[in-house]
Amino acid sequence: MSNPMSDIKGLAEKLRGLKEEKNAVILAHNYQLPEVQDNADILGDSLQLAVDASKTDSEVIVFCGVDFMAETAKILAPERTVLHPDPEAKCPMAAMCEVEFLQAKREEHPDAIVVSYVNTTADVKARTDICCTSANAVKVVRSVAEKEVIFTPDRNLGLYVQRFVPDKEIILWPGFCATHHSRITVEDLQALKDRHPEAEVMVHPECTPEVIDFADHVFSTGGMVRHARESARTEFIVGTEKEMAYRLSVDFPNKTFHPLEKAVCPNMKRITLEKVVRSLESLSPAIELSREIIERARRPLERMVDIGRDE
Repeated sequence: MSNPMSDIKGLAEKLRGLKEEKNAVILAHNYQLPEVQDNADILGDSLQLAVDASKTDSEVIVFCGVDFMAETAKILAPERTVLHPDPEAKCPMAAMCEVEFLQAKREEHPDAIVVSYVNTTADVKARTDICCTSANAVKVVRSVAEKEVIFTPDRNLGLYVQRFVPDKEIILWPGFCATHHSRITVEDLQALKDRHPEAEVMVHPECTPEVIDFADHVFSTGGMVRHARESARTEFIVGTEKEMAYRLSVDFPNKTFHPLEKAVCPNMKRITLEKVVRSLESLSPAIELSREIIERARRPLERMVDIGRDE
């Protein structure tokens, strides 16, 4: 019987050689498995990774995350080969916004601007005015001149934004992230708080309004990293996908981070170190998008990148 740790060590060594041979960079989202996080060149939230994808000079980008993230990298770095190690690692929330329904909503609200969370397909981005992430959604919506905003596809993030921009009418799309919507509850957080009364509660803005009301702080995953670094507190409850607690524990070994064990995104977990190695060996599966979609989808992404994150 093989030793899993030995297998991971061997795969990591093989990956190092392949990266040099193929002039490749490994980008990984904070929700990836520990074995993938440990072997990534750049680890971060979707905004950071989008920016890094546009700036890298590597010929090959291996994107460890769900499908829309790899598409975003291709849109911002179209001359690079962008690999997505498992095409079935899809974001169900992104699939909740379809082009024909977005067009119908536009026709219902002709004076509205469309702000789409980056968790959308390339086709939807191509029909969006400006994108946002959880790190800068409030800043993006504040920045637009229009008073009506069609916000896709995450209803919970839209409700969170509405708290800070009461002067705009936000037309909410009925989408959601199952992990944040259903697998992170006030009851779960309270149970952890009862066991760890000194811990601060940090949650993601994709969570439900009652979870956000319960939390001490609401941050994107990048915001959680910054807060953990700057805070004098040493113990935290992490209300987002459970691997975020792993990322934080590696970055800040002198602090304690408590995950919600049931807050798992099964689609993120489809990417394994073995699949990353296999993808780089074969230079596949590669993200392919039409030139028209790339050009149209790049504009709302570039507007988002220009605005940056909300500090």
